[in-house]
Amino acid sequence: MKSNMHPVYQSITAHCQCGNTFETRSTKDAISVEVCAQCHPYFTGKQRLVDTAGRIDRFRRKYASPDTTATS
Repeated sequence: MKSNMHPVYQSITAHCQCGNTFETRSTKDAISVEVCAQCHPYFTGKQRLVDTAGRIDRFRRKYASPDTTATS
């Protein structure tokens, strides 16, 4: 078995853009993340609703065949 083959797995402190820091383990020296559990909309309850119905309607209008556009 070769020695010094595996990277060093160490405890580090990850930093979020919101200012939150948390302890984790990694082979990297430092980790910077954009979103963490403290600022992610799903976990904070501040999730905004996306107008999916409008997007679907636009898709159907754009790619509808000429036969289906005139419904009676």
